[in-house]
Amino acid sequence: MKKYCLLAALICLAFFSCKKSEILSYSVSKDNIYLKYKNTDSIVYSFAYNPTLERDTVWIPVIISGEKSKSPRSFTMSVVDKGTSAVRNLHFEPLKSEYIMPADSGTTMVPIILLNIDTALANKSVDLTVRVYGGKDFDSELPDDIRSKRIFFSNRLEQPLWWPAWPQLGRYSRTKHQLFLISSGTRDLVIPGSYPDAYMEIPRALYYIANVSYFLNYPFEWVAENTKTGYMLEKRNDNTGDYDFYNIASPTKRFHLKYFQSANKYVFMDEYGQQIIF
Repeated sequence: MKKYCLLAALICLAFFSCKKSEILSYSVSKDNIYLKYKNTDSIVYSFAYNPTLERDTVWIPVIISGEKSKSPRSFTMSVVDKGTSAVRNLHFEPLKSEYIMPADSGTTMVPIILLNIDTALANKSVDLTVRVYGGKDFDSELPDDIRSKRIFFSNRLEQPLWWPAWPQLGRYSRTKHQLFLISSGTRDLVIPGSYPDAYMEIPRALYYIANVSYFLNYPFEWVAENTKTGYMLEKRNDNTGDYDFYNIASPTKRFHLKYFQSANKYVFMDEYGQQIIF
């Protein structure tokens, strides 16, 4: 009997020794840090939805794996060259040397500033991959995929699903889409029949389309009536009678308003050299 009691005592001693060792090991190790996303898909961003912006910020959520601290802690975030085609100072602002996790907090947001000064972004997309590292106050032992995020961005638009549902809009072009965003008052139109009460949104959709039609047919009147938008028309110095339509906040992004003498009419032209007519 004494033999079994002694064996049980030794087992208990070994068990508690292991638990104590594990606790001590955990307490002296650094917390880890990663990006707080539910999935690993890329972030897709287009300046075309905000055509007056020359820069914008994408906020990256960073979270710790461990305990909060009563003191601020620092970490780093770097560009992953292998997953990046964007050019520093042309497509994005350089990242800071370190970022701060506030005291008594387990998460923070890191600003990634994208730039819209490359005119080529109207015809192509670039990607920027960033990865968070522990720096001096955290470890970087977690997998790369949960510490990284790819930002895929451009200044171009793609045809939305609802566009073909409205014959009034006519043939799609990115220029027409941009002018739609400027003048309609919305980013999206309902697809008739897409859900039971979709028909109730049709009058509103027709109102938005009417706004675009007015703008395209009476651009000078639209500019005069919407001075607060910052858009203006400027005559070209090429003796054609044509105008450039642009926003004073983004003067390099211009739309061609062409004068047709035979019809005594001004018509916007798209990226294919075709007339934009409603």
